Amino acid sequence: MTASSAMPRAGRLDCVCEPGALGEGAADRGGVALLAIAFALSILSQVLTLSILPLAGLSFAPSKSLAMLPFAAFYAGAALASLPASLLLDSFGRRAAFSLGASLGTAGGMVLVWALMRMHFGALALGAFWLGIASGFSLFYRHAAVPMGGGSRSAVLAVFGAGTLAAIIAPTLADKAELLAAPHAFVGMAVVTSLAYVLSLAATAALPSRRFRENLDAARSLKGWRKVLLPTAIGALAWFAMTGLMGATPVAMVGCGLSGAVAGTVAWHVVSMYAPSLGLALLPNAARPFPMVSVGSLLLAAGIVIFALSSQVEGFSAAAAFLGIGWSLTTIGTTLWVHRDGTPSRWLLGFHDAALLLAALFGALAASAFV
Repeated sequence: MTASSAMPRAGRLDCVCEPGALGEGAADRGGVALLAIAFALSILSQVLTLSILPLAGLSFAPSKSLAMLPFAAFYAGAALASLPASLLLDSFGRRAAFSLGASLGTAGGMVLVWALMRMHFGALALGAFWLGIASGFSLFYRHAAVPMGGGSRSAVLAVFGAGTLAAIIAPTLADKAELLAAPHAFVGMAVVTSLAYVLSLAATAALPSRRFRENLDAARSLKGWRKVLLPTAIGALAWFAMTGLMGATPVAMVGCGLSGAVAGTVAWHVVSMYAPSLGLALLPNAARPFPMVSVGSLLLAAGIVIFALSSQVEGFSAAAAFLGIGWSLTTIGTTLWVHRDGTPSRWLLGFHDAALLLAALFGALAASAFV
């Protein structure tokens, strides 16, 4: 190797890591497993948090117009965290960056517990905001899984699909926690959200240490922007539709006298959000971006129509399932799309996730029209 060949070049990804860290397949496989565990725990927290916020907001809000503010604060925190989560991987490495996010989730869950005990609306919104920041960090796990899986689809699908287990056990955990915390409504669920991030922190802290630095020339950077814009726009529309209707679903069901079925509907919605990825992880060659995005978009449209016509549990449940599957296929399809020609720059990945979560925030704000 000549001296010139060892010099950094524009457009080359340089790794700053322990000697011998590259090429350690076993470490990377272990890292994917840890990311999957951390993501599942994050999703468990999110399921419970998003079940609490619309109804707690209705109970505590000083005016009806502010009832969806905590729900919106969650997505505001997630959107604001996206770019920092991306850039911190370069500055401090994935282990430190993801552990920071999980720590904020732990703190946010504790604030949520206090807010529910004191029936304090401002603290409810603050806890939701911190939990949203943690969610923004955990959403980036799917991007971090790509290089750990050697660029294959299997790692991304496995991490994303791990949320299925969390969605399945969430209703049972919620029921048990609420019984233990009675008569304080939602407090038991809030305690579980905080504990879930404690366990997620343990998983992220055990990740193999690796830090990447990128140098991209202007031409490549511009080309990257062009490749990311379309999948980002499609993904953002999917997040807007899913968040808006799922924020409105608990409120609409309560209005139809179906409050007892809200938790089950939300839980099955979340199962449908992550189960497709788990299934595709077994058949990674079937996970092709364009067909996934096309089918997902059609299912989202069907879910919107079914929701608009629903007044019974079956209708709301069907709409939630269509929305969940459609969102899952569209989100994973666009993720694979942006990674199709190699991992984009951290700035582009941060922009992609921030756009998705900003769309989710607007969806949450749009859900306030149903209150």
